Amino acid sequence: MIEHHYQVVSRNTHFMGAALSAAMSAVDIALWDILGKSLAVPVYQLLGGKCREKVKVFENVRGETVQQVRASARQRVEQGFSSLRMTPFVSGFEQQTGTQNISTAVELVGAVREEVGDGVDLGLEIHRNLRPEEAIALATELEPLKILYYEDPLAPESIEAVEYIAKHIRLPIATGERFYNIYQFKDLIDRKVVSLIRPDLSLAGGFTQVKKVAAIAEAAFVGIFPHLMGSPVNNAAFAHLAAAIPNYTHTEHNALTGPMAEIVDEQMAVEGGYRLLNDRPGIGIEIVEQALAKYPYERWAIKGSFHADGSVAH
Repeated sequence: MIEHHYQVVSRNTHFMGAALSAAMSAVDIALWDILGKSLAVPVYQLLGGKCREKVKVFENVRGETVQQVRASARQRVEQGFSSLRMTPFVSGFEQQTGTQNISTAVELVGAVREEVGDGVDLGLEIHRNLRPEEAIALATELEPLKILYYEDPLAPESIEAVEYIAKHIRLPIATGERFYNIYQFKDLIDRKVVSLIRPDLSLAGGFTQVKKVAAIAEAAFVGIFPHLMGSPVNNAAFAHLAAAIPNYTHTEHNALTGPMAEIVDEQMAVEGGYRLLNDRPGIGIEIVEQALAKYPYERWAIKGSFHADGSVAH
């Protein structure tokens, strides 16, 4: 009845958007968790069984200088990660010229590649910070550095703009974390503009819909590189999805500490750059209600990113 539940809600709702899809995704994840626990099997078994015994994750490289990013990359490799990601911009980049940002990005990325060598995958998170011409110029400069993916060079809602960039660069593009239905992903895949898509299980329809997105991508030889918002529920749910789809590549590590670690009875272990699967039923965790009660909802303000002239940068 989970598929039917999704169809009833989505097709009988006049207005469908990201907010409703996120709510439906949460319900969908919960329903699969309940079903798995009622049958005493892990969710990955309900999704068709494991395609892999462990789930590859990447870690982020951080730093503002060449020395800092080198040290961060070296530390991640020493921790066992063979896949890294970095944002090649420094604090205050919004106040710099495009030429300055390109030069800084090439210097930082080059330093990391030199530090880790060819035995480590390196992807770039651009966070939609560039205009098409800037994205093309930066990608051209970065091409010799063997970049695994070029994530969100600009806002993906304009698929035509993403397509334009893809036709002018050789770096593989990854995008899709803002998409919330299978039709958006199909359009992106059909245009052959991406090598990796980033569905978020907590936005794009939960297990029910993202499994379909993965199948559409598989038919086009496109990898699934899920977007993962850091919470213990999302971490566990994504591991089950990743275990059950053949075209999964990798996703965020998202080590959880403090309140996030307290509100569940167990976190999936990470060893050698892989999240280890357990055989507990459902998504493999239980919420600790008493711990959760200690952390009521708190409002927070959105902080913007702005250019020197006051216009929005991010």
